[in-house]
Amino acid sequence: MLMNAPITNRHGQKLDYRFHASAAPIDARHVVLIGHGVTANLDRPFLKALADGLAANGFHALRFSWSGNGGSEGDFRDSCISREVEDLGSIIDAVTAAGYTVSYAGHSMGGAVGVLRAADDPRIRHVIALAGMVETGRFADAEFGSVTPDAGDMWDDPDCPLSSTFMNDLRGIGSTMAAAQKIAVPLLLIHGTQDDLVPVEEARAMFKSGAGNPGSLVELEADHVFNGDAASAMVGEVVRWLRARTGKEN
Repeated sequence: MLMNAPITNRHGQKLDYRFHASAAPIDARHVVLIGHGVTANLDRPFLKALADGLAANGFHALRFSWSGNGGSEGDFRDSCISREVEDLGSIIDAVTAAGYTVSYAGHSMGGAVGVLRAADDPRIRHVIALAGMVETGRFADAEFGSVTPDAGDMWDDPDCPLSSTFMNDLRGIGSTMAAAQKIAVPLLLIHGTQDDLVPVEEARAMFKSGAGNPGSLVELEADHVFNGDAASAMVGEVVRWLRARTGKEN
């Protein structure tokens, strides 16, 4: 069974995605959704590597771009965590309507999206945060506090204008820690000790808080985007963790 129907969000915007079918799925009706971080898209190399690795090890995977990013419809200036939480709900609606159950893996801001969505959406069976944002207000101020919203750009990239929508949303959320306490399914945190955008201390604090049922923390010698050998190490950790929770550990 393949997922090939168009997916649109609640605003009628088509979301770009790629479905990676496993030739020998552990569960033919289960798929791992993969969401990217801020200023990125579904073609991040380590996210493609994750999708390929999952498919090779018995899990269908679906990587996608949030609205306003990559090949998805919408305006980048509307992009923010709250909009992406909505988008994730629309994607889950589509894949469950097609007969699938879901797990979710998200990178950076996409990790925060997964935590917030899973806190209130019981359809997500497993949550994986890859260098996941926790202190969203801190991130907004640390990275963009000196930039004027609706006038400047994120990291001087003219393709990624900094909007007041984005800044107000991250500051309004403040932290995903409280939402994480509500997650009633297994939660895996994978974080690089050399991450200079989202400090590993944030993942450690979330793990120590008891988030997830149960929660797990894996620290890798990696930067924020799992460059080099860290990508294969990250993929291996995700695969092992998921297989252990499906009774297929090897």
